[in-house]
Amino acid sequence: MRKILIIEDDKLIAELERDYLEVSGFKTEIAFNGEDGLNFALNREFDLILLDLMLPSKDGFQLCKEIRSNKEIPILMVTAKKDSVDKIKGFNLGADDYIVKPFDPSELVARVNAHLSRYDRLTSMGKKDNINNGVMVFKRLKILKRERRVYVADKEVKLANKEFELLLFLATNPNIVFSKTILLDRIWGMDSFADVATVTVHINRIRDKIEEDSSNPQFIETVWGAGYRFKL
Repeated sequence: MRKILIIEDDKLIAELERDYLEVSGFKTEIAFNGEDGLNFALNREFDLILLDLMLPSKDGFQLCKEIRSNKEIPILMVTAKKDSVDKIKGFNLGADDYIVKPFDPSELVARVNAHLSRYDRLTSMGKKDNINNGVMVFKRLKILKRERRVYVADKEVKLANKEFELLLFLATNPNIVFSKTILLDRIWGMDSFADVATVTVHINRIRDKIEEDSSNPQFIETVWGAGYRFKL
């Protein structure tokens, strides 16, 4: 049974999320503040986290950053904030989706299922790939599909979940130009609250981590007016 962590200080909303998820076959745990949420997230096993932004003791942005540095599981932010700046900040910290209150509980369950399915597909790619043991090497860049790890000049670099998915998708389809809209659909899904600016943010973060000079990228090239491609 898949296990979901709900980090939400509003008891009624937390219980509503719990009830709909458990009816849909998930097991859940609830943390009502940031400190407990971080403790649960780092020390227990979960398949996905629903994270409120406005929390006592530690806010959702801080939690997202700390959790993402240790876990690669999907993180869905649930919040009343609608500002695009907050959305971009959340995605920049490694959130996988952004759900605005009030929301339809059935839509919440659908998003949880979609992200779990997408995560399962991506983590299973390496298991289905018997060529070169699922290791992709491009000059000084090495991508380990199965382990979901990335090395530059034999030094490991930490990529957030969506950063890894985006890099892997581009590297698996080299020399093909993908528009921001296509990348948004393939990595986040068109039902996500993310927008094309999120793709730009993630591309820039990937470049900062894997390129010698992010202003003159060797791997991920911008094709002006068209999108991005992985140069091979």
